[in-house]
Amino acid sequence: MTTQAAIIAEARTWIGTAYHHQASCKGAGTDCLGLILGIYRAVIGPLGQVVPPYSPDWAEANGRETLAEAARLHLQEITLAEAGPGDVLLFRWGPSLPAKHCTLLVDGAADAGGTIIHAYGGVRVCEVPLGQHWAKMIAYAFRFPEAP
Repeated sequence: MTTQAAIIAEARTWIGTAYHHQASCKGAGTDCLGLILGIYRAVIGPLGQVVPPYSPDWAEANGRETLAEAARLHLQEITLAEAGPGDVLLFRWGPSLPAKHCTLLVDGAADAGGTIIHAYGGVRVCEVPLGQHWAKMIAYAFRFPEAP
């Protein structure tokens, strides 16, 4: 199985997991970052560091691209045009805000024609169409490293 296929297959095993801020436990609770971390652990291996606690308003509070900075430590940054199934997308809630939400692209490209798997407040992990609403907020794209 290719790394992308393994990543997508693992992501689909998280569907239905309840949303829980700062969690990363398949079947019990996760947030968007916890979902990506859980997929990484299952397909690539341990992250090698502990994610520090973060508040729900962490991005607004510090104004830095903290999520993108952290992603660059473990994932390969790619252009939005290169993004395809198995890649991670980061989203901004507003044009002047730092990226704060992450999803896994599972079908199509980083445009309104694809589908994503993600977790966000009040919603269980789900696979949904990317659609114009989400596509217009994409700020970054990243690729998982090859599995060892």
